[in-house]
Amino acid sequence: SAGSGKGVDHPVQTVTWWDAIKWCNARSEKEGLEPCYTADGGTLRTGRVEPSVVWTGNGYRLPTEAEWEKAARGGLSGKRFPWGDTIAHSQSNYFSNGDSAYDVSATPGYHPLYAAASQPFTSPVGSFAGNGYGLQDMAGNVWEWCWDWQGSLTTEAQSDPRGATSGSLRGARGGCWGYYPSSCRNADRENAEPGYQDSCIGFRVVRSSVP
Repeated sequence: SAGSGKGVDHPVQTVTWWDAIKWCNARSEKEGLEPCYTADGGTLRTGRVEPSVVWTGNGYRLPTEAEWEKAARGGLSGKRFPWGDTIAHSQSNYFSNGDSAYDVSATPGYHPLYAAASQPFTSPVGSFAGNGYGLQDMAGNVWEWCWDWQGSLTTEAQSDPRGATSGSLRGARGGCWGYYPSSCRNADRENAEPGYQDSCIGFRVVRSSVP
């Protein structure tokens, strides 16, 4: 699926996890980089064969949940959102329901600037200030697919964990234009079948910094 987008400057959405990883490989090949996803001894380009990851590759891939959360926090420790502990429509595109004390938006419901015409009510990429790493839209707008299978977390200290080795659901992070503020929290974990498509879910790509 090519996915959908409300405008050329809006995030892509209605893409499956499979669409996202094949797009990563296609972009890598287009730029002359090493594709990160392989299957049956070659680069994954078609079908739905469970891929292996070339973690040392210099191409594009989906972030792990751990990578995504570190990026979302932007260097802040122990905060609920990428910028602090409260959320408002001036900071993110989400659905304000007023059920949480940390939701301080003056306007209930969908974001007043983007709830126009028909759904989805996505906002143009970069409509809100970046976090401490300069990354924008880490909370709200669209969910972002991650590499990880759904799995329980351990309380033990870990270094760069890559999630469960198998499962039936893939992770997604970040909240969405149609979801409540609790879903926009840095630590919130959602998941879906890798073939799931919806106007609330898209993806963000990363590249390994150390080959």
